[in-house]
Amino acid sequence: MSYINERKHRELISVITPAYNAEKFIDSTIESVLSQTYPEWEMIIVDDFSSDTTAEIVREYALKDQRIKLIQLDVNSGPAITRNTAIQNARGRYLAFLDSDDQWLPEKLERQLKYMQENKVGFSFTGYEYMDEQGNLSGKKETVPELVDYNALLKQNLIGCLTVMLDTEITGQIEMINIRSRQDYTTWLNLTKRGINAHGIQEVLARYRVVQHSLSSNKLKMAKQNWRVYRDIEKLSFMKSVYYFMYYIFYKVKKYVLN
Repeated sequence: MSYINERKHRELISVITPAYNAEKFIDSTIESVLSQTYPEWEMIIVDDFSSDTTAEIVREYALKDQRIKLIQLDVNSGPAITRNTAIQNARGRYLAFLDSDDQWLPEKLERQLKYMQENKVGFSFTGYEYMDEQGNLSGKKETVPELVDYNALLKQNLIGCLTVMLDTEITGQIEMINIRSRQDYTTWLNLTKRGINAHGIQEVLARYRVVQHSLSSNKLKMAKQNWRVYRDIEKLSFMKSVYYFMYYIFYKVKKYVLN
């Protein structure tokens, strides 16, 4: 089979990337996708009404590679709406998520897609490593379990959004809840609650950038949002919420204080 004919039989992966004032990092994020060994992808970048040059940078890349697509919102709407906008415009059977300040290692898509196809998996994620704002690796890595179900996920969000890939023929249409943070977590909870468990790939295939003063770096706000997820979104009883919240606090103390 020729290379051209082989490409026709490959599945398209839609890369979902929300972006807001990401001019410092968006180029390295795009470059990490351009460096993928698996070529059949489209990268849908939704600019959330940035006030910097994010859209201009993306537009320059889009002019050079038609697989990169820019959508601009007319009002700042938050990560849930930006991701949902990208998902609604996605053409691929598979969805992969990558925020505008993170990166993938070159074989990420190829290895993950192969794993999902061979094992008929609808929801997978991988390990990842940390880097600072300048892109320097910290040496810290997140390893992942082989399988995560709903109860395990309530205790701790073990799934890095930048590592997730979904097969929409198995999961069905995806739409994130419109909350300012933890919208990815609630999506994983929804999938696992429906019996679509998350399968962990025991490899580090992505790099998460730790940005100072980002929403996810504010631990108190994240704790409050996690409580809201338990009570308002998952509709858990007060006692069940306390039970899972204690696990959440335990794992956070273990991660950020004891290590």
